[in-house]
Parts: sequence; structure tokens; C-alpha cells
Amino acid sequence: MMRGRPGRVPLQFLPDEARSLPPPKLTDPRLAYIGFLGYCSGLLDNAIRRRPVMLAGLHRQLLYVTSFVFIGYYLLKRQDYVYAVRDHDMFAYIKLHPEDFPEKDVSCRGAERGW
Repeated sequence: MMRGRPGRVPLQFLPDEARSLPPPKLTDPRLAYIGFLGYCSGLLDNAIRRRPVMLAGLHRQLLYVTSFVFIGYYLLKRQDYVYAVRDHDMFAYIKLHPEDFPEKDVSCRGAERGW
């Protein structure tokens, strides 16, 4: 059974190698979506507690939005790190085993038809 990468520290959310990656942009649509989920959770909280859904607890709704965006930022940072590690491993494997990945002939589209 595989236990992950060598040198991996268990239960570490964001390793030190993730600091070398560029941070996610604050205008990322995934962050806006996570913030919208925070807003919807505030509305759902109002509905469950039988308060006026849109008007009650605007400070609480703002707190939900900012906390969800804050948590989502670090989740996106971790996701980018995981994808970067996977890409690094994949390209290292391709570099070590070039016989499994032959170079394709790059030609113009339609060259096989004689255009």
C-alpha cells in the first residue's frame, strides 16, 4: 500500500514548500463562490432560527462571508500546492521514462491531405 510521497509529514495542512507558489488572486471566481456560500449560510441560519431572512443579523452575514473567504483562500492555496506537486511528479516521471511517451510529429493541420 502506498503511503504518499517520501518525506511527507502527516497532518500538515500547508507545507513550507507551498510558500514558493504564487498566492491565489483575491478576484478568483472560486473565492467569490465560497464567499457566496458564506452569505447563503447566513441566510440559512436566519431561516432556521425563524428570523427575517434578509434583514436580521447583517453583521452575522458579513462575518460568515469573511470567514468563508478566509478559509477558502487557504483551501485554494492547498489545492494549488497539491496540483503543483502532482504536476512535478508527473513531469519527473515523463523525463525518466521517455520511451513510454514518444514525441508526436508536429505538422500543420491538413498536411496529411496535401493542402
